[in-house]
Amino acid sequence: MMGFTTRPEIRGTFGVVTSTHWIASAVGMAVLEKGGNAFDAAVATGFVLQVVEPHLNGPAGDLPVIFKTASEAPLVLCAQGTAPMAATPERMAQEGIEGLIPGSGLLATVVPGAWDGWLLLLRDHGTMELAEVLAPAIGYARDGHPVLPSVSAAIGGLAGFFAAHWPSSADLWTPGGEIPEQQALFRNPDLAATWERLAQSPGDTREARIDAARAAWRSGFVADAICDYLSEAKVMDVTGARHGALLSREDLADWQARYEPPARIDYHGWALHKTGPWGQGPVLLQALQILKAFDLAAMDPHGAEFTHTVIEAIKLAYADREAYYGDPDFSDIPMDVLLSESYGRERAKLIGPQASLEQRPGRIPGYEHWADAAIARAARHIEVATDPATGEPTMAHLTDRKGDTVHLDIIDRWGNAVSATPSGGWLQSNPVVPGLGFALNSRVQMFWLDPGLASTLRPGSRPRTTLTPTIATKGDDLLAFGTPGGDQQDQWQLVWFLRFVHHGMDLQQGIDAPLFHSQHFQGSFYPRSAQPGRLMIEETIGQPVIDALRAKGHEVIVAAPNTVGRLTAARRHPDGMLQAAATPRLMQAYAIGR
Repeated sequence: MMGFTTRPEIRGTFGVVTSTHWIASAVGMAVLEKGGNAFDAAVATGFVLQVVEPHLNGPAGDLPVIFKTASEAPLVLCAQGTAPMAATPERMAQEGIEGLIPGSGLLATVVPGAWDGWLLLLRDHGTMELAEVLAPAIGYARDGHPVLPSVSAAIGGLAGFFAAHWPSSADLWTPGGEIPEQQALFRNPDLAATWERLAQSPGDTREARIDAARAAWRSGFVADAICDYLSEAKVMDVTGARHGALLSREDLADWQARYEPPARIDYHGWALHKTGPWGQGPVLLQALQILKAFDLAAMDPHGAEFTHTVIEAIKLAYADREAYYGDPDFSDIPMDVLLSESYGRERAKLIGPQASLEQRPGRIPGYEHWADAAIARAARHIEVATDPATGEPTMAHLTDRKGDTVHLDIIDRWGNAVSATPSGGWLQSNPVVPGLGFALNSRVQMFWLDPGLASTLRPGSRPRTTLTPTIATKGDDLLAFGTPGGDQQDQWQLVWFLRFVHHGMDLQQGIDAPLFHSQHFQGSFYPRSAQPGRLMIEETIGQPVIDALRAKGHEVIVAAPNTVGRLTAARRHPDGMLQAAATPRLMQAYAIGR
């Protein structure tokens, strides 16, 4: 008999949709029922997530997608916007910014990427009209949707700041000066009107109409509204001062989403596909290369030995992330070394019986200065102002503010698969652009101002984000999975995948199991602190395991049950059977299929 899981293992042959909000999942399934494919459904799901989880992602945010058509190898769609051409460390210094780039406000804005990315995916791989896939999101923005408790809490925590400093945000998020009540209907008529106008873009073919809508965003009425606003705006950010934007009309007009080959390794018969080093995705691959040196199948997947070994591998992989990752268009990133089995074996030798409290990036010949710089950065102590509109909301439900990002996985009956982790442009990042109904993003905070690094702020470069969907294949078997969670995304995916491969846990069983992650390394979001040796784990792992981890030298922070991780996953078996699962944590995510 199968053990108890919090949700049924969704199975069928027609299609499966799983995402971090039940309404978005239902919309994606409705598109499949209408005859759309996984790409049509993903675009519709993604736009609805911008409406129902506005504290977690928005229209002017970022979008990495890994997808596979029924007949071709996986590809990456990079819709990560780039730094403005005026964005340099020298210009930041002129603005009084030294050390850390603010985590909110106009100085932190890169080119918005999500709109162009979703439309490129729809144009090249979907079958439906833009108006069709946008219709559900327009309806929920125009007619209302039930406000999540976390949305109400996020707005409530910022209401005073909005009223004092971001009046356009106050107008939208606190209509009539009132904080939206939990589960009450909330409307965003300006966003609905923006989308309706874009959906009516002219053209002789479906593809031409989609391209016209892309042009209307980057050089038409949307760009006009953004640039007219930025020409005058100076807004309060975490520095306690008002700053304007570096983003220009030319930045918007010159950028487009693009396709790339994924980073890849093989692990116990599975080929795993991730983004390049402009995202953190390769850390999952590096951790797996390290863990090949250990007999994980012989370990209790809920035991102290397994947890310790995985955490120590995570520390080593993330140390390399901090030292070596950045936009490969601007820096020579030694990915061939970092992803090699031989490098992983050498790194595995550093894992001992006790927790390491050091930052230990590998010392790759010719790149030692990057390793030294990463160690020095992690040791910095930078005094920062306290401000409610800062950083990223990711995993703040583990502290005192609720928030996260979003994720979706979709597989259709033809075998097309999409895994996407949209984020950025959340309501906490910047004021609402008047008339458009959405805020700009704050991804510049992920660059460093130190010179000569892989992740140094450079005009036109991509920030090294944490957004990291996954597709894994094993012959005709396919997995699409991911999670919100900033720096934790690849950690939770790693734990889930290892238990799937080595311990036979099915999708939902593995998602329900107690999760853990490290906070040892330097964080990606303002104020970018490191917590050497710190490990967070759900208390359902059991007190004996917690005690054993502490005896090994880990600083263990015990989280309440069902609070760590927001994984979703979908699978296509070789016989065509489809399967999907979604986390019960935060009581929002849902998997649907038949």
